[in-house]
Amino acid sequence: MPSSDALQVTRDGDTLVFSGALSREAIASAWTRALAQVAGVRRFSLDAVPSVDSAGLALLAELAARAGGGITVVGTPRGLDELRSAYRLDSTLAFATA
Repeated sequence: MPSSDALQVTRDGDTLVFSGALSREAIASAWTRALAQVAGVRRFSLDAVPSVDSAGLALLAELAARAGGGITVVGTPRGLDELRSAYRLDSTLAFATA
């Protein structure tokens, strides 16, 4: 049974909603659920995500690419901006071109 702080991924219209820490420990179990829901998504809601580590950012970037790019990210959990900058990802989680 998942703990109450386990990463949850749900779909709400064109939004993939994440709840819980996007961490190395959590993403393996969330990958299949997220991948099954990503088609047609235009937005990631991270409002209920307290923190993101590099594995979590990798998950988000891969899902954004599989969704076709142009993802709007809502919410700024701890670590997101720093990691996005370190990996040269833009606000849509695509590689920045400059």
